[in-house]
Amino acid sequence: MGLHIMIVSALAAVFLIQGQPQESTCTGVGAEVEAICAVLSAQQNAWNEGDIPGFMAGYWRSEDLRFASGGSVTSGWSATLERYLTRYDTPEAMGWLAFTDLDVTQLSDDAAYVFGRWTLYRESDEPTGLFTLILRKQEEGWRVVHDHTSAAD
Repeated sequence: MGLHIMIVSALAAVFLIQGQPQESTCTGVGAEVEAICAVLSAQQNAWNEGDIPGFMAGYWRSEDLRFASGGSVTSGWSATLERYLTRYDTPEAMGWLAFTDLDVTQLSDDAAYVFGRWTLYRESDEPTGLFTLILRKQEEGWRVVHDHTSAAD
């Protein structure tokens, strides 16, 4: 009986580990790339703490912010925040966010883009997709000024 419990426990641990969200991976070269990766990591952490306003801290707080997804465009920081608050109004809807395969390309001293993959781990499903972000270096640091996110079919 003891051996049976140990085997079942070991198998459960393996399945639990395999089902866990992947660690963020961020590639690119230089201190600015590290700063950009830190912004995305902070966004992921805020999301996973249920803090949508904290997640939005990574975005440019301007009405010129552009967010495109699902065939629609949302203009402005406030409208983008409202979109997130409406669509992800419960912990179950938010799930656990993982950014992976992050590839950062710095275009100039104050501009960069990031291509990556997002996945939401939820009890009912695991939506995933790709995104391209354009970031600009502001006084407060790197901020997303344009977000184009798609979902896999």
